[in-house]
Amino acid sequence: MTALDTTSASLPNDDIVSLDAVALSRAIHARDASCVEVMNAYLAQIDRMNPAVNAIVAMQDRDALLKLAAERDAQLSKGESLGPLHGFPQAPKDILPAAGMVTTKGSPIHAGEVSQVDAVVFERMRNAGALFVGRTNSPEFGLGGHTYNPVYGTTRNAFDQSRSAGGSSGGAAVSVALRMLPCADGSDMMGSLRTPAAFNNVFGFRTSPGCVPYAPSDDVFFQQFSVAGPIARTIPDLGLLLSVQAGFDARAPLSRRSDRPADFAHALERDMRGTRIGWLGDLNGRLPTEAGLMDTYVTALRHFETIGCVVEAAYLEFDLDRLWNAWIDLRSLTFAGTNAPLYRNDTKRRLLKPEAVWEIERGLRLSGEDVSRAIRDRSAWYQAVNSLFGRFDYLVMPSAQVFPFDAALDWPHAIGGREMDTYHRWMETVVPATMASLPALSAPAGFSADGLPAGLQIIGPTQGDLGVLQIGLAYDRASGFSKARSPLLG
Repeated sequence: MTALDTTSASLPNDDIVSLDAVALSRAIHARDASCVEVMNAYLAQIDRMNPAVNAIVAMQDRDALLKLAAERDAQLSKGESLGPLHGFPQAPKDILPAAGMVTTKGSPIHAGEVSQVDAVVFERMRNAGALFVGRTNSPEFGLGGHTYNPVYGTTRNAFDQSRSAGGSSGGAAVSVALRMLPCADGSDMMGSLRTPAAFNNVFGFRTSPGCVPYAPSDDVFFQQFSVAGPIARTIPDLGLLLSVQAGFDARAPLSRRSDRPADFAHALERDMRGTRIGWLGDLNGRLPTEAGLMDTYVTALRHFETIGCVVEAAYLEFDLDRLWNAWIDLRSLTFAGTNAPLYRNDTKRRLLKPEAVWEIERGLRLSGEDVSRAIRDRSAWYQAVNSLFGRFDYLVMPSAQVFPFDAALDWPHAIGGREMDTYHRWMETVVPATMASLPALSAPAGFSADGLPAGLQIIGPTQGDLGVLQIGLAYDRASGFSKARSPLLG
């Protein structure tokens, strides 16, 4: 707890949710807005916006939240602050455990289960002053890039409610886009921070493994694919939340001691002139994209040149079938290892969605030789990508291969006339960064003719998380795409 010297003031409630997270934190600490006023303003915004999009679920008792907010105000009146999120309404994603809250993972198997402990990332957010108002919606077990489940239903896009919000952090991205939360946490295995950010014109940051401790977990030594990270409307807001989330924790043995979390909030300014950008595009025709989307990306690339970057085409000499097969083997292995007991229980297996059954059955069929080959292929992929960083400082490629699609679909079954052979093939563009354990930021990249958002991935070198945020900030200032507001906001 830190001490501060403040005097009381008041900010009109209607202005509170318009503040970016950094400005909101300053207003709270300057006593320009009380924590009770902030809570009331955000609860009112949730009342206005959430019925149309279903982004925040399992809402907590309003009177209890206002009591907690009053306690935060009492702390400030004594010159004490818990941290940068003091008084911030937050809604942890409904995948990791949050103490005292229902954690369903979007599955009827877990409906009504109340967690006894916090994931480390949620513990840190609470310790920094956040107040948890509910959970953000996620697909069942986080599978698939479209947020719908049989427990809470479908989350709808912030810019067009007939369209998908993306996933699996779809509820988080929509909540931030519609100013129901000042910023939000998410997690990412196969684009779960990046796809919804692209679909809702916000920023989503897949951090490097180890940057944010991923615990508690039964596989803390093997867990290298799923990472936690922030979603926000601006890069400084991303940095603010990440400064709370990041840093070593002994409960997560692969977390890093080398990071200085405060840098994510305070060291974002950097001259990008001469920075070398490698444009991976559609991986030399590998990735089908929806009509008009690649033109949107190419237009967005020009903003890197505006800030002084040199943009050139980049190519990877690697068998991409080898990469994909290694990915789906390791993904299925990871999912089956955690969820096979559900599959072996006849009653629970009937409650699993087909994609979950598919993953578990694939994972159970893998041999030790299969897994060893996939690990070797992943290592070879990393070396191939890493070699590009001898020529380029950052790599850029699409965050998604489609614009937000019809929310009534389960997933896009074809792109540009090409059939998708799995439920997640349409998201292949997010696999390269995940399989190389590289930090990847999805940044707004413009809109379709129908006003649907697009996003670009900015991929940094190994453990280059801060640098990715720095170039993301410069790009955002040049492009201005993130300033576009949802029509729902008026």
